[in-house]
Amino acid sequence: MFVRTASERDLENIKALLAETWHATYDAIYGIERVNEITTEWHSLSALKARLTRPNSEFLVADDGKKISGMAFAAATSGSKIVVLYQLYVRPENQGAGIGRMLLDEIEQSFPEAHSIRLEVEEANAQALGFYLANGFVKSGADPDPEAEQAGVSSLVLEKPLG
Repeated sequence: MFVRTASERDLENIKALLAETWHATYDAIYGIERVNEITTEWHSLSALKARLTRPNSEFLVADDGKKISGMAFAAATSGSKIVVLYQLYVRPENQGAGIGRMLLDEIEQSFPEAHSIRLEVEEANAQALGFYLANGFVKSGADPDPEAEQAGVSSLVLEKPLG
């Protein structure tokens, strides 16, 4: 398994990975219909394509040469030394194999000037919350993203110092 920068040719596979992962994780929390709505909006090809060209960002995939097993997207915030990890997902059948850690390591190394990395995680997603806490993140006092709140996603903000 290796981590590389995502390209436009990966977007269909990333979209499928996100739909699969979201359904496996969130159907029991939000229901199938709501997960379909969220993935259609947040993980459309146009939304993914926009991430490829976003300034001060890194869009990665974990690839074994046959299949993309994970993805991550992060961007530095304007005028600060904080990186926001917007997405880090690993296919359900590949979770627990170190792929998430590989992606997180690469994201952290991609922003050498950053002081910290911040993310939001669904409070009910115990597996993801455990992963981030085990990898040095702590609860932050920052407010969750209003877009997520509008979508009915109840999230915690976590942060990890870098350096």
